[in-house]
Amino acid sequence: MKNAFYDPFEYLMLRHKEGKLRTDFQQGLGKVAYHAACHQRVQNIGPKTREALALIPDTEVEIIERCSGHDGTYAVKKEFHEFAVKIARPVASRVQKIEADHYGSDCAMAGHHIEQVLANGKAAEHPISLLRRAYGI
Repeated sequence: MKNAFYDPFEYLMLRHKEGKLRTDFQQGLGKVAYHAACHQRVQNIGPKTREALALIPDTEVEIIERCSGHDGTYAVKKEFHEFAVKIARPVASRVQKIEADHYGSDCAMAGHHIEQVLANGKAAEHPISLLRRAYGI
């Protein structure tokens, strides 16, 4: 049964390996700060999202392999929120240091948490949305 399920970027990179992924991107993304989601490491998916985004011309992907501090419901619980913010600060600092044009994570909760810690008005973007942008869709 597990062979019937794929992470979206794992699937896209399999298509690329078989020569079946369109790479006629319409625009580059500039600098992308990409937070590697914890679930992808645990599931041994590997850096498929980074590999896919790196196919886009005029795109530089900086991977951030550090806990975002969200951890399921941990960050939204009143008694743990302050600690979750402390855990996320180094990730948010890396996004700022990279001076990313875009940032995000495959984990929507992690991306949102990083966005809250940054508090700069710039929204996190899911990598699938970045891919859509690069295709000009």
